[in-house]
Amino acid sequence: MIVVTGGAGFIGSNLVAALEARGRHDLVICDRLRQSDQWRNLAKREIAALIPPDELFEYLDRHTGEIDGIFHLGAISATTEADADLVIATNFTLSQRIWSWCAAHDTRLIYASSAATYGDGSAGFADVSDSAGLARFQPLNSYGWSKHLFDRWVARRVEAGDASPPSWAGVKFFNVYGPNEYHKQGMRSLVAKLYPKAVSGEPAMLFRSHRDDYPDGGQLRDFVAVEDCVDILLWLWDQPKASGLYNAGSGIARSFADLATAVYHAVGRKPRFEYIDTPEAIRPNYQYFTQADLQRLRAAGYAGQPTPLEAGIDRYVRHFLAQPDPYR
Repeated sequence: MIVVTGGAGFIGSNLVAALEARGRHDLVICDRLRQSDQWRNLAKREIAALIPPDELFEYLDRHTGEIDGIFHLGAISATTEADADLVIATNFTLSQRIWSWCAAHDTRLIYASSAATYGDGSAGFADVSDSAGLARFQPLNSYGWSKHLFDRWVARRVEAGDASPPSWAGVKFFNVYGPNEYHKQGMRSLVAKLYPKAVSGEPAMLFRSHRDDYPDGGQLRDFVAVEDCVDILLWLWDQPKASGLYNAGSGIARSFADLATAVYHAVGRKPRFEYIDTPEAIRPNYQYFTQADLQRLRAAGYAGQPTPLEAGIDRYVRHFLAQPDPYR
């Protein structure tokens, strides 16, 4: 069996679809669906079990020896979550327990880290795995901090020679877009947010720049298609010797104006922009530039090529957002 925590979520459900396409039907999903349409992320999948997070370790202990590996993608991913205790309990403490269980039961582990661990980017975006290198990064919110805490905890254990899973990888996702993100509400990608505006011919609302070196709408992000992220996860699964931290991005920074233009073109509309001030509450920690450094991933042997932004957005719009059933 393969266990996917957060398997009903955005990246998780796309991974489950890809694993099923490989012929895996022994997939165990650990997640909460709550009172939303998030269940639709799994509606087309064939899975072995769906268990809530508070029953995860009981389930793992009952099936010791049957589990090939765990993809730990479940987390509180909202960068605006105000309850830091909840963020730490979910993103750090639970991850420690899963690591320890995998180490004790000789089970592979691939987990989700985040590009939010890099903070403002002043220390670069190199996916180093050693304690000294990780210490340079200063996340800007509790979400990024919680992911960074776990990365650093893992590094210390590995360097000390403590018990570890037989192979492991942490994946630092950048700005991911694609199908099955609809339940994320305000944390959806800008592609999903702009699509209805583009269809109706309304202007895209972009943040005004508050720095002289960036034009309005010219803030840069590494936007990456969820299909590319899943491809990296599957490659890591196929390469058990590739333990370490790896970036999952396109390696190319593009502006929000570029992204918005691609959305309007995908629906056959001329782009229209209006600019609003970046909210005061997030302005001090607002990132103006992110770009994944993919050198370690390439050095490990990954040869996949990122989907160009325009092609990825056109695929997302035409094959999902514009369809009566937008789910994968």
